[in-house]
Amino acid sequence: MKEKIKHYLKEIILFFIVMTVFANVISYYKARELLKQALEIDYKFKSNRPILIHFWATWCPTCKLEISNIEQISKDYEVLTIVVNSGSIKDIKNYMKEKDLHFRFINDKDSLYAKKFNISAYPTTFIYDKNKNLVFSEVGYTTVLGLYFRMWYAGL
Repeated sequence: MKEKIKHYLKEIILFFIVMTVFANVISYYKARELLKQALEIDYKFKSNRPILIHFWATWCPTCKLEISNIEQISKDYEVLTIVVNSGSIKDIKNYMKEKDLHFRFINDKDSLYAKKFNISAYPTTFIYDKNKNLVFSEVGYTTVLGLYFRMWYAGL
């Protein structure tokens, strides 16, 4: 019995390692096409600190899993989310109220910003340093710890 448990644990660990590598390869592949230049967006940011720009949609399953991570990071850092193809401002505000979300957003109902940034999958996250230079870009789910580490690094 003990040997079976060891076997299954090894299989589970191997599965998670393979899936993590696979997810990172996909994220890297999709991130290659993203906008790589300095931040040029018509928006007034509050501070001279790192900025996180997060593209997401209310209908996106991965976005729903990650959205609490974005909420958490927004408590400590400058965050602007761009909500793509998710209805009216009222629809988005209702969604955010239902999920207890308080970060700032732009409604990109016609995908204009998504096209400008070459977004092909959601969620997609950009992190810029205080000079608005791109430091990180990622496609797919990101942990709170990963976001905090990237924001800290961008602030150096």
